Amino acid sequence: MTQTDIAAPAKPKRGRIKCVVWDLDNTLWDGTLLEDGEVRVRPDVVAEIKRLDELGVLHSVASRNDHDAAMARLKAEGLDEYFLYPQINWNPKSQSVERIAKELNIGLDAIAFVDDQPFELEEVAHALPAVKTVDSARIAVELASEEFQPRFVTDESRVRRELYRAAVVRDQAELDYTGTNEAFLSTLDMVFTISRAKQEDLQRAEELTVRTNQLNSTGRTYSYDELDALRTSPDHLLLVASLTDKYGGYGKIGLALVERGQPAWHLRMMLMSCRVMARGVGTVLLNHVMRLAKEDGAKLRADFVETGRNRVMYVTYAFAGFSEISRDDNRLVLESGLEQIQPPPAYLKVVVE
Repeated sequence: MTQTDIAAPAKPKRGRIKCVVWDLDNTLWDGTLLEDGEVRVRPDVVAEIKRLDELGVLHSVASRNDHDAAMARLKAEGLDEYFLYPQINWNPKSQSVERIAKELNIGLDAIAFVDDQPFELEEVAHALPAVKTVDSARIAVELASEEFQPRFVTDESRVRRELYRAAVVRDQAELDYTGTNEAFLSTLDMVFTISRAKQEDLQRAEELTVRTNQLNSTGRTYSYDELDALRTSPDHLLLVASLTDKYGGYGKIGLALVERGQPAWHLRMMLMSCRVMARGVGTVLLNHVMRLAKEDGAKLRADFVETGRNRVMYVTYAFAGFSEISRDDNRLVLESGLEQIQPPPAYLKVVVE
């Protein structure tokens, strides 16, 4: 089996929405909080929030409102825990949506914004054209579309909100820490685990190829069946990586696909979840593949496709000693002679299964 096509096709439309950002007044609830006082939460909206949450779709809020009053109302309804990085202020909605995307570290094209006011929908659409805007009167139709329906619902999907909530705690601990970044990371007791992909990993592996953009070396997506064939191919090595720390797990956060051969192994795909960008673990999986290739007496080549969003991945390769040996438009092949391979950072325990 060989891997011949390294082009970066457009991400599939199905399941592309990672977060729904909700307005509050006359959207999540009927009435205007600061005028009516006793607003009534819309059961159909709550049902959609809970349904999408179980599929692994995140939620947040962009509302022109009094922050404390709105959060108190959400808490009274038992809904506050569903919303990550809620933006309740008097700023333009587009600024709030942009802030949410930044905090979640996801692309604007992975966000849907729901509001009842045409002006607000148009303001966001004009300022952030990549965001999908949804009239609140149409949520039953719009939120049932394939853009909100991931192909698989994995164990990680079901707890994705909790993974992000744990990240909020970590981020606050980092803000409160007065030492260096490396000293802070050493307090996390991080364990990075690398293993060969098993069949039960493949749904999450496919999801990673669809959802990961910034730290994806080629931007290509792989289906479950493609990954299963590669997993069992004698010429390929499919590796998955996971990360835990004292606050809990990050889930499966890395994937590498290698085609073995001589005189060079070929790294067809390398990706890492954006959730771990700030944890200093971005090169650990790559360095592991480099060691394996060196032990086999081979060089290591790597496909890289410029997607406009994965510049960080190119820098990762360059930092690891890779240099360009061929280019065809936006498709590059990089190579390392493996003279120098970085050891894992001292604050991290690496386990290879």
